[in-house]
Amino acid sequence: MVSSTSTNGVSKGCATKKLNRQVFASKTWTIELRKPHKVLGVEFAPINIPLERRKQTLAVLTWTALFFFSGPGGPVILVYTFFFTRLWPLSLLYAIWIVYDRNTCNVGSRKNGTITKFFKNWVLWKYYVRYFPIKLVKTAELDPKRNYLLASHPHGILASGTFASFSTEANKVSTVFPNIQFNMLTLPLNFYLPIYRELCLGHGLCSAKKESMNYLLSHPDGGRGAVLVPGGAQESLESHPGKYVVQLKKRKGFVKVALQNGSPLVPIYCFGENDIYDQVNNPDGSLLRGFQNKVMELFTFAPLFFTGRGIFQYNYGILPRRHPIFVVVGAPIDVEKVESPTNDQIDSLHSKYMQALQNLFDKHKSEFAHSDAQLKII
Repeated sequence: MVSSTSTNGVSKGCATKKLNRQVFASKTWTIELRKPHKVLGVEFAPINIPLERRKQTLAVLTWTALFFFSGPGGPVILVYTFFFTRLWPLSLLYAIWIVYDRNTCNVGSRKNGTITKFFKNWVLWKYYVRYFPIKLVKTAELDPKRNYLLASHPHGILASGTFASFSTEANKVSTVFPNIQFNMLTLPLNFYLPIYRELCLGHGLCSAKKESMNYLLSHPDGGRGAVLVPGGAQESLESHPGKYVVQLKKRKGFVKVALQNGSPLVPIYCFGENDIYDQVNNPDGSLLRGFQNKVMELFTFAPLFFTGRGIFQYNYGILPRRHPIFVVVGAPIDVEKVESPTNDQIDSLHSKYMQALQNLFDKHKSEFAHSDAQLKII
């Protein structure tokens, strides 16, 4: 059974093979599309854009700005207020709080209280997923009595489809997979960045450390889903429109964790994730790729040189381009618990997982990409 769920939770069925992004957007959200005005080769947005689309763009602008600027901006604000303003006591208290609260990301993040519910149900997300749009596609049931390790591919530039589908309620994930709490995993560094860490914790994000994964997957009553993007920063370097490349052959750590906890592995493929930004050409062996790899070795993240669109024009900018993203959740792979798995056992399950991901891609590529698309696992 394959079903897709729109942002209002209504089952829509599989998309037709000939969908392009403009037809998809207009059919799904009943918005009349106007042609852009081109000046000196730059496509400017028409003036008479419907209010719905303006709200969508504002939502994406808001989150993109928060994502890109709160990370580096948080430490700057904290240092500035401490040394150059009368608010230094507040800065000091917040710094103490960060140290005190540093382990929350390893023990299931913030609980599902008022703050978390606010962030996950923030009205911004409703317009955010409609912008692309992003759709969550369910292909199998998940037993709420089990704990699952979900692996999502590809990372893309921002992992927009994965985040919107599992860290917000815009796609009604709690209805699609009832009685399962999902926690997306991210770099431990993010939880030391002032302000940005609060956004992460508010959306239920956890550290990608082994101890954090073990905490989620050992929940005695089940009903937990740890969502990992195994390709990470390295895979983001492979993000180019029309490319289907995932970093997986050497990524076996998550498989070992699944074995140690006896947690089923669930493959996810996000069709369209690589199509929302253009990245500067950076093939293996190039000077740029060498620089990116070196920075990644030192700081665990890669500097990306990419462009999308702007607020009033469609050629350049940090906003992602409108392109449908289909987050296709595959069937769980049952895993027998082995506290001390051997390399052969890890390799066997890893091969089984790679084949399951390949099968998931091949089964749905004609619906959500094109029939001759080829998945490249490196």
